Amino acid sequence: HNHFAVQKMRFPSKDDKSTILFNQYITISNIPAEAYRYIVNGKSAIEWIMERYAITTNKDSGITNNPNDWQPENPRYIFNLLLSIIRVSVETVRIVEGLGSVGFGGRN
Repeated sequence: HNHFAVQKMRFPSKDDKSTILFNQYITISNIPAEAYRYIVNGKSAIEWIMERYAITTNKDSGITNNPNDWQPENPRYIFNLLLSIIRVSVETVRIVEGLGSVGFGGRN
């Protein structure tokens, strides 16, 4: 049995994004709020991954899309991807905020 398989990742409540319920076996906690400031296509990178890596069924065709089947040789793939995205999000926000304003030489 794959303890790393996902159905649909979610937050414990809409007001608490410091924790992600990955599946019935795994909870990821202590996610810093600034991680959600790294935005991709209009939403945080973390929420984008949570949305895309869920089992879905197309209403018209009845075809089920299961991301757990995408890399069967690596059952931890989605889990490791989410952890990486959380880390990249935190580090990217830290770096970008550390840059301050960037000025360019020349005349206005």
